[in-house]
Amino acid sequence: MLHLYFGSGKGKTTAAAGLALRALGHEKKVVIVQFLKDGTSGEIEPLRRLGAAVFACPNAKFTWLMTPQEKAAALAHNTKTLEVALQMPCDLLILDEACAALRAGLLPETLLQKAVLNAPYEAVLTGRDPADWMLQSADYITEFTARRHPYEKGIPAREGIEY
Repeated sequence: MLHLYFGSGKGKTTAAAGLALRALGHEKKVVIVQFLKDGTSGEIEPLRRLGAAVFACPNAKFTWLMTPQEKAAALAHNTKTLEVALQMPCDLLILDEACAALRAGLLPETLLQKAVLNAPYEAVLTGRDPADWMLQSADYITEFTARRHPYEKGIPAREGIEY
């Protein structure tokens, strides 16, 4: 089964973390790969303590500011990390920000498809602007739509709530 959590709204990673928490509570094996993140978001450490295997694929800067060399290095890192993660047995695989990593050319589409299509485990993809094949293949689709956000009023993110 493939879950797709996408859209402009806040909460995609947190929703995926909630699914991971539920799986861990039922003694399932969970593997999480975070693309474009450093693995320090508030959900991650508690999930690690509960037994989730977590991999981070950070980038040094916004993707649109990356040089071709930096993009090539990120692609190589992300590919290797996903290949390693796929060697681990799991019941739930979460690929956080996979939509954005794919759109930015920082993740090979064939490897991503191999990871989630016809997989023997439950898989989750998160991010904005999913590829058409993700929308066509997903069994669960939840779209997060931003209607209002405090940032629009100049209110910064609050530690422990937004990051």
